[in-house]
Amino acid sequence: MFARNHWIYGRSGSAYSPYMARSFFGHQTFKGRGAVSNLAGRFDALTIEQTDDGWYQDEIADGLDETVLPDSARSIITSNNSPDVGFDVSINPYRGCSHACVYCFARPSHAYLGLSPGLDFETKLFYKADAVSLLEAELSRPRYVCKPIALGINTDGYQPLEKRLGITRSILNVLARCRHPVTIVTKSALIVRDIDLLADLAKDHLVSVSLSITSLTNDIKRTLEPRTASPHARLRVIEQLAQVGIPVGVMVAPVIPAITDHEMEDILRAARDAGATRASYVLLRLPHEVKILFREWLSAHYPDRAKHVMSLINQSRGGKDYDSEFGVRMRGTGPYAELLRTRFELAARKLGFDNSSDPHDLRTDLFRPPAASSQLTLGF
Repeated sequence: MFARNHWIYGRSGSAYSPYMARSFFGHQTFKGRGAVSNLAGRFDALTIEQTDDGWYQDEIADGLDETVLPDSARSIITSNNSPDVGFDVSINPYRGCSHACVYCFARPSHAYLGLSPGLDFETKLFYKADAVSLLEAELSRPRYVCKPIALGINTDGYQPLEKRLGITRSILNVLARCRHPVTIVTKSALIVRDIDLLADLAKDHLVSVSLSITSLTNDIKRTLEPRTASPHARLRVIEQLAQVGIPVGVMVAPVIPAITDHEMEDILRAARDAGATRASYVLLRLPHEVKILFREWLSAHYPDRAKHVMSLINQSRGGKDYDSEFGVRMRGTGPYAELLRTRFELAARKLGFDNSSDPHDLRTDLFRPPAASSQLTLGF
């Protein structure tokens, strides 16, 4: 569908990509982007090795254009059987995410499309054009069982594209009309646009929201998750949601050893002061191609501590970059992981977070299928 790498041939016949060349020749970073390369996906049959032949190279643009296309999905609700994520079903309005968080665990999913989990993931975006009709059809099935839907899990439902397309809001409209429970995790301040729908759902205990905050330091945010809301904007979102009675929590995620881990207590305190009532954390996860992208990012932005960061990660992942085993993949194992767990539990307890309640424990008894809910709006 897309030609991921536009190869340029020099006089000696060697090839390089504008997306990848400077990640090889000095770690080029692109404005508003997290990845520094467009590495091949694990399903690609062709691998190209880059070589600097010493000939002149044209300047490479600092920015990259986005391509946005409809996603011709046949369904919109995805089932999940992972025992450590807390939800059974989810909806992802978009594929790919221009928030460009370099650590995003969803990046490898772009390889299934024949695209790179690197810069392609941030610039080749897909939206569920038929979201409303697909959702209404699935909610109308006679055997449909109402369970809280996690909205925007793989990619943020409030990424910048949502401001223009409004897919997430259209989904929320259907869920609110059907009195269907929903949970949301986001890094975006755009969620306050939908505060009317969220407040309506909240009055019947049908929604919970979590703001993910990785760091309170703007400089870290700019390179780690370039197009997300600033840390303090996210704190303001927590405050705005809490003020109107929308249950809101904070996720300190991901915790990155030797880069953001020292901020855990400060993030929890700031979120609690803003009105968050629940808290959780996730240790950095590096599945599949993400481990390569993260190592490149470390070399580009933190060359002085890259080895130390990866050493702490390896210590917490059984000597590997990542351990995908259920039950440990979110928190890790070993002394460093145990120290994080102890710090989090102590800080959460001191600050008075109520982590005994499950954010996915929402009402399901008010659900009514789309046809029935439409009838109730006719005024009879």
